[in-house]
Amino acid sequence: MPASPRFRLAFATSVLVPGIHPDDAHLADCLRERGIEPTACVWNDPAVAWTGFDAVLMRSTWDYFQYYAAFLQWLDRLPVPLINDRVLVRWNSDKRYLLDLAGQGVDIIPTRLTTAADLPACTRATAGRELIVKPTVSGTAWHTVRGRAGEPAFEAALAALPREFHYLVQPFLAQVLEEGEWSLLFFGGSYSHAVIKRPAAGDFRVQGEFGGTSQLADPPAHVLASAQRALDATAALGHGDVAYARVDGVVVEGGFRLMELEMIEPYLHLGVRPDAAERFAAQLAERLGGS
Repeated sequence: MPASPRFRLAFATSVLVPGIHPDDAHLADCLRERGIEPTACVWNDPAVAWTGFDAVLMRSTWDYFQYYAAFLQWLDRLPVPLINDRVLVRWNSDKRYLLDLAGQGVDIIPTRLTTAADLPACTRATAGRELIVKPTVSGTAWHTVRGRAGEPAFEAALAALPREFHYLVQPFLAQVLEEGEWSLLFFGGSYSHAVIKRPAAGDFRVQGEFGGTSQLADPPAHVLASAQRALDATAALGHGDVAYARVDGVVVEGGFRLMELEMIEPYLHLGVRPDAAERFAAQLAERLGGS
């Protein structure tokens, strides 16, 4: 690395993971080799001088949804560019974007939007069916409820949810348990690699915090094509410049159904694909004006 870096890149983190996450360690090393100094900065730390950086790469801001109003204010005040710009991040921070993508012809998990007050009526319309209910602004299964419509335990769990949020109501898909959930990674619009995520026995959540596991896998051609269509639909909605994205979904009756499109702080599974970290570093260098 040169004695004096040509560029300074803030890795926006959180108090949950204040430093550079181990999965991003090789990415950070690759950036240093290109004269870019990555520095971990907790996104809502008032002591951070953001003007000292050339740009901000959001990485482990894994609590932003818990402080959503402050997060949006931070986005508005940030004095330097975001990798994945702030308009894209705002749009992607509320899962109502799924309905926007459905309007572009993307096959999503069937999704209904409702207020907390209307949750009982919304879920009773599918009495007997197993459902997932989550806030439109959430992550890591925060305030997420799984249960069968009409059953007392499920109704009690719904009644305990915060009243100020809007919620997505979706069918629970047994395919997540049986076959796993796909995550496909894209950098600069180009496919990089994919993993299959599976929940721990007795759970439905695929996140590592809950015992979920992931392994590298080659997606079938139709899964890759469907993931690409989701990004094409994002571009059609006015978000054409996407530096990084993770497309999550599950195969249902032979077709890929989009569950989430992660463009803010996705776990990128770089630790198992060092070459992907190297390609991403090269792209970031180009964006910053380096080589």
